Amino acid sequence: MHDIPQATPRKTGVLFVNSPARLGADTFIHTEIMRGLDRSRFDVHVACSAGTPGARTPAFDVLSAIPDLHLLSSNFGPSLTGRSTIEKMVQVLGGWPALSSLARLARYIRHHRITLIHSTDRPRDAVSCVLLAKLTGTKSIVHVHVRCAEWMGRPVRRAMGSADALVGVSKFVAQSLVKNGYQAEKTHAVLNAIDLAGWDHRLDPSSVRRDLGIPSGAPVVACAARLFRGKGQDDVIRAISVLRRELPLVRLLIIGEDDREAMRTSFKAELKALVCDLGLSEHVIFTGYRADMPVLLAACDVFALPSPGEPFGLVFLEAMAMKKPVVALDSGGAPEIVEHGKSGLLSAAGDGAALAENLLVLLRDPALRARMGEYGRRRVATHFTRDRMTRDVQDVYMALVSGSN
Repeated sequence: MHDIPQATPRKTGVLFVNSPARLGADTFIHTEIMRGLDRSRFDVHVACSAGTPGARTPAFDVLSAIPDLHLLSSNFGPSLTGRSTIEKMVQVLGGWPALSSLARLARYIRHHRITLIHSTDRPRDAVSCVLLAKLTGTKSIVHVHVRCAEWMGRPVRRAMGSADALVGVSKFVAQSLVKNGYQAEKTHAVLNAIDLAGWDHRLDPSSVRRDLGIPSGAPVVACAARLFRGKGQDDVIRAISVLRRELPLVRLLIIGEDDREAMRTSFKAELKALVCDLGLSEHVIFTGYRADMPVLLAACDVFALPSPGEPFGLVFLEAMAMKKPVVALDSGGAPEIVEHGKSGLLSAAGDGAALAENLLVLLRDPALRARMGEYGRRRVATHFTRDRMTRDVQDVYMALVSGSN
């Protein structure tokens, strides 16, 4: 008897929708998923804003470097975030190029027999994802990177309600979706991850400390995030005003630039005014945006981001990967990442005294910092890897394909 050749199982086609020109945390997570998906099981496509041939977008450049990825240049129209109602109407009336691109995407999905469409919760992405799924009979997944609340725009809320699956970046985010009326059975929590290979805790920070004017032996706290109210940079500055009484050489690095989508005014200007009012000009260093985060984290002793309701906090993982203890709040997704007393210290939101005390405890005790740093690095290596995140996403995909979601 001759063996009957077995048919090769058809791969599951997945299309990612990625409208932003720049690489934000949400797009970064999606690129990590794209890299990690098992190519023997999944055929991976991405529709993205490419810019012009002579001026490609940063996101397009990153995506084009991912192996075994089918990249489709698309026009999603301009971002409507922060625009007035009149501005939105003008953009919609002039949106023919985006509508034409959407029709082209629908033809592409049918031609390539794509089964799943995966987007972020950005308005253009989520609406395009669900609309394309309805037009082509595919399944839609909206990946939610922020806490669900009333502030979210109506188009996004409707898109999430119509999606076949919702993926929250933490249990906190997933629970916020359910609390806001989305179906628990279609809501999943997939915790974010980073690639440890990009975070070398052995980096020598001496040159960057010298360039930033940090005195020899000075204890350093780093706080890295986009600058807008609610991230907690102002609370860390107030804590430093308490710490300097006992640690006169203490320095705080405020890493990041204003987020003009979140605030029309400059939060950096507010923070600098606070520094001036507290007499901390020589203690607080504003670095602006920096592409060399690993060496900046190597230069600090403690990382702090007391952001209430933080959806996840990729930067917590980055600090832990660099063997730095983390000071954060017992709020939002932070406790899912930072274990109090093991990889850092947590305090209640609004308790400035406890925040300052946690920083002081760690800055006083090098041995405690070292133990927490070692534990934090091991925790990232064990629980927050690209492989684990990708497996979790693949489980969501297969549940949708099999109809069990």
